[in-house]
Amino acid sequence: MTEQLKDNYISIDEAAFYLGIKTVTLRNWIKKDDSVPAHKIGKLWKFKKSELDAWVQSGKSASLK
Repeated sequence: MTEQLKDNYISIDEAAFYLGIKTVTLRNWIKKDDSVPAHKIGKLWKFKKSELDAWVQSGKSASLK
């Protein structure tokens, strides 16, 4: 599997699970802070794990908790 296929977009439920939080919490973070690496595709929020990892490592996620 190529690197690109491993980093496909995941849903908001999958992203919340990946981060160990509830989906409602992630939705609130998206509304509150534009640093959350979320992409609106149609009506759905989508995420890339690599962007979530970078966001957490940058420390920007700490200010939302």
